[in-house]
Amino acid sequence: MSFAVWALVIGALLITMVLSASLLKRLPVSPSMLYLAVGYGLGNAGWGLMMPNPQKAPVILESVAEVALLISLFSVGLKLGLPFSNKQWRLPLRLAFGSMALTIALIAVIGFYLLGLPLGAAILLGGILAPTDPVLASDVQVEEPEDRDRLRFSLTGEGGLNDGAAFPFVYLGLGLLGLHDLGTGGWRWLAVDVLWAQLGGLAIGGVLGTLIGKLVVYFRTHHREAVGLDEFLTLGLIALAYGAAQLALTSGFLAVFAAGLALHRIKENLQTGPLPNDGVAGLHDKESHQAVATHPDLAGAYMTQAVRGFNEQLERIAELAIVLVVGAMLPYARVGGDTIAFLLLLFVVVRPLSVWLGLYGASVSADQRWLISWFGIRGIGSIFYLMYALNHGLAGPLAEQAISLTLTAVAVSIVVHGISVTPLMTLYARRRQRRKPTARTDDRRQETR
Repeated sequence: MSFAVWALVIGALLITMVLSASLLKRLPVSPSMLYLAVGYGLGNAGWGLMMPNPQKAPVILESVAEVALLISLFSVGLKLGLPFSNKQWRLPLRLAFGSMALTIALIAVIGFYLLGLPLGAAILLGGILAPTDPVLASDVQVEEPEDRDRLRFSLTGEGGLNDGAAFPFVYLGLGLLGLHDLGTGGWRWLAVDVLWAQLGGLAIGGVLGTLIGKLVVYFRTHHREAVGLDEFLTLGLIALAYGAAQLALTSGFLAVFAAGLALHRIKENLQTGPLPNDGVAGLHDKESHQAVATHPDLAGAYMTQAVRGFNEQLERIAELAIVLVVGAMLPYARVGGDTIAFLLLLFVVVRPLSVWLGLYGASVSADQRWLISWFGIRGIGSIFYLMYALNHGLAGPLAEQAISLTLTAVAVSIVVHGISVTPLMTLYARRRQRRKPTARTDDRRQETR
C-alpha cells in the first residue's frame, strides 16, 4: 500500500474518531471495535491493503506490540495514586499473581484435555492468554490518580502487573517444548525467570523513576532549568527503565510500570498548595506555565500531570495501530468447534472462577466481584506473547493453533467487552451512587485494615 493511500486511510480514521468521540462514550461501542473492523477490511478479507502474516513477520509485529504495551504500562503506573501503605493494593496483587496463576493452570488443563496440546504448549497458551490488557481496558480503569473505587483500581493495577508476571509461564511453556533453557530441575527458571526477573524489574523501575523524577524537580525548583520537553522525559524514562531491566535479565514490563508508579509519587514528597496570586500576575501563558513548573510546592504535580497527558495521547495512537494490525491478521485464524468451546470456557468459566478464588475473603461488593470477573480483557499483551513465542521457535501446527486461539480470543474480547462496558459501568455507577454512604464507609474500613 502506497504512502498516499496510508495517509488517506489513517487521516480519515483519526478525524472520524475526533468527530465521534463524544457519541461513542454514550453508545455500547468502543474505539477498538471500530479499529478492529477497519483493520479487517484492510486485510486479506477486504481490500488487501495490509497483510501482516504472523508467521512471516513476527519480529516487527512483536516490536510494535511491545512498544504499545510499554507505553500503556507506564501510563497505568502514573494513574495509580493510592499510597503503597493502603490495603487496597492487596486486590490487584491478588489478581495479578494469584488469579493469573489460576487462569494459566485452568487454560493449561483445557488445552491439554480439550484441545489435545502437549503440556508445554498448553502452559504456553495459558501464559499468552492469561494477562489482562492495560491498553484496551481504559474504560474500566481509574480516571484520576485519586480515584479510590475498588473496581477500577483493582482492574487497573492488575493490568499493570500481570503482563510482566505472565512472562515466567511463557518461558516455562517454551522450556517444556525445548525452546528455552529452564536449567537442571528448573533451577534457572525459578531463580532467574521468576524471582530475579520480577523483583529485580520492580526495583530497577522504582529506583530509576524516583531518581529521574527527583532530579528533574530539583533542577526546576532550584535552578529553573530542565523545564519543558516532558515528552522527552516520558519516552526517555520508559526506554531507560526498559533497557536497564532487560540488560539485568529482569522484567522490562514490570520495570516500566514501577517507573510510572515512582514518578507519580514524587509529588507526594512535596508540599502542595495553591500558587500565590502574585506568582502569575501579569505573566504571559508561557511564563505562567514556567512559574508553575518551577514552583517548589507544585513542580512535582505539574511534572507528573504533563507526563501523564502526553503518555495518554501516545497510548491512544498505539491502540489504534495495534488493533488495526489485529483486525488485518484475523483471516489467518482458523475457527472451529473446539475454538468456540475454548473461548466460552475462557470467558464464562476460567476468568470468573480464577477471580472468585483469587479474591476469596477480600472486602469487595458483589457488584465489584462480578464486574472484575467479567472484565478480563485480552489484547496487546497476548499479541506480544504470541509473537514472542513465534520468534523463539514455535512453529508448525502448534503455531497455527496458537495463532488461531489468540487472535480469536483478542477479537472476541474487543467486541464483547466493548459492547458491554458502557451499559455495565453506567449501571455500576448508578447502583454505587444509590449506596454512596455505605460505599464510603466500606472504603474507609478497607483503608484502615
